[in-house]
Amino acid sequence: MESGKEVLLLKTLLVQHQQARRWLSPFIVTCSIYFLLWIPESQSTWVSALVKSLPVLSLVVYPWALTSGGSYAWLLQGGLVCSAVGNACLIWPEAFLHGMTAFAAAHFLYFCAFGLSPLQPALLLLTILASVVYYGLLLLYLEPDMFLPVAVYVLVVSAMLWRGLAQGGSAGWGALLLALSDAMLAWDVFVHPLPYARLVTMSTYYLAQLLITLSVKSLGLKND
Repeated sequence: MESGKEVLLLKTLLVQHQQARRWLSPFIVTCSIYFLLWIPESQSTWVSALVKSLPVLSLVVYPWALTSGGSYAWLLQGGLVCSAVGNACLIWPEAFLHGMTAFAAAHFLYFCAFGLSPLQPALLLLTILASVVYYGLLLLYLEPDMFLPVAVYVLVVSAMLWRGLAQGGSAGWGALLLALSDAMLAWDVFVHPLPYARLVTMSTYYLAQLLITLSVKSLGLKND
């Protein structure tokens, strides 16, 4: 009987691996296209926006295909869509605030998906401390009209990071990388250009979105 259970478990794991690999293939392909084309940031075109957004959009189908659904999957999908909108907006400098708004919505949806259990108040205090220090440094370089938008954005990202770290696993690593990507992007935009900023921020950003998406596997696979 034990041998039969082990064989069944092995088959289940194999099916999970095969299904995950199949549904993640579009993400791998579109990521490769983005980094291979490496369209200059000065080219603010719809083609650039599409190439930049496709990797995240390709992840939207993963929660639907691999899980039985539920609010967690729906919230993650909403966050991915909002993130893709933010990617597209940042192609045009004049749409920067629109991009920030879209990304803030994505972080809020991830926060809702991660939930408030376990609470982990110690993590909350550490996150608040790090966020206050970072925002204090940014504040020295921000234009007055950006004080409030950036403060709200930092607050939402901090809340998402707290809940992601509290969940742990791929959600925790994804939340951490997403927050780091945002922090590097903000420093590069508002404070001082960083070497290889685009390569580092986009690499950590795509990896973060992938890890957060993979956290839906805890919900269980669909029954075929």
